Amino acid sequence: MEKRRIPASIWALGFVSLLMDVSSELIHSLLPVFMLTVLGASALAIGLIEGAAEATALIVKVFSGALSDYLGKRKPLAVFGYGLGAISKPLFAMAATLDLVVTARLLDRVGKGIRGAPRDALVADIAPPELRGAAFGLRQSLDTVGAFLGPLLAMGLMLLWANDFRAVFWVAAIPGFLAVALLLFGVQEPEKHANSHRVNPIRMDNLRRLSSAYWWVVAIGALFTMARFSEAFLVLRAQQGGLPLALIPLVLIAMNVVYALAAYPFGKLSDSMSHTRLLAWSLLLLIAADAALALGNHWGWVWAGVTLWGLHLGMSQGLLATMVADVAPADLRGTAYGFFNLLSGLAMLVASALAGLLWDSFGAAYTFIAGMAFCALTLLALVFRRAGGTALRDSSV
Repeated sequence: MEKRRIPASIWALGFVSLLMDVSSELIHSLLPVFMLTVLGASALAIGLIEGAAEATALIVKVFSGALSDYLGKRKPLAVFGYGLGAISKPLFAMAATLDLVVTARLLDRVGKGIRGAPRDALVADIAPPELRGAAFGLRQSLDTVGAFLGPLLAMGLMLLWANDFRAVFWVAAIPGFLAVALLLFGVQEPEKHANSHRVNPIRMDNLRRLSSAYWWVVAIGALFTMARFSEAFLVLRAQQGGLPLALIPLVLIAMNVVYALAAYPFGKLSDSMSHTRLLAWSLLLLIAADAALALGNHWGWVWAGVTLWGLHLGMSQGLLATMVADVAPADLRGTAYGFFNLLSGLAMLVASALAGLLWDSFGAAYTFIAGMAFCALTLLALVFRRAGGTALRDSSV
């Protein structure tokens, strides 16, 4: 079976992601309410903290990816990034003021920024080329399992411990440190990347080695992200439909369950199918999800939209990572993922701001209609790319 051929280190990286996501989501699913009700923060303060944290992660991603190329080693930076994430968790439990929450949140996001690009480059380095899509799909699937186990565990512990936020935050430290230990002892980095001659990967002559095909993937990734704004708007749509506040986390849990189940099969499929064609199908799924959510806030439309959204993520996210690996030089993969993540992340911030503006000004339906419009624009870009005869490695085109 294909799964058995995926290297053990890829499986280990997947479970590292799972454990850290459980740790992070245990806290992040409760943190806004903790800041509002326990620490007395305003909604504006919460928004500024979250915005600053995400912006920090975006900036760090570029430099960590380039540094991993310069050093010729991915694992040490990944360990450092996951280590910062683990260390930040007890700080949330000890926070008596917003200052310590800000420190912990920034430390957590710096850790995420440091580990993201080197980890993705490490997956590409370890996985055989013919199994690269399956490898990224498997890691993404396990990562997403953590994304729904964390909120589930948070809800259970809050019920068990009578809404004791700090006790739950202390529990979150356990899977965080387990993730670091598994990365240290369970992942072997290929020796071939230990370069004797170090070259600055962000020198202009090296950046010129990133081909037009790579920058096309970056552009498509950013445009794709403009079509897929923050999942927070799925939660807001469900709340409009009268879903009880205590059950609101079920929206993201349901989406992530579908995402987790879909990521590996679609990742495996991408190893034998045209990448641009599969990406186009994922955009059609996103259009269907937006259409369902635009039609109304009745639970039937909301859950249809959430399910289709999860399928779209499972089809597209590992695929985009695979496409970057296919067009970037092996010794510049960290840098390539850094720029890709930076521009996609900035696109996500713009898309979410635009979605919020449309929501407040014209109503929820217009937010999802705008998402459909960006999907159509991305589809047109894919069609023109194929029509121009410059498609990426597409064995079945």
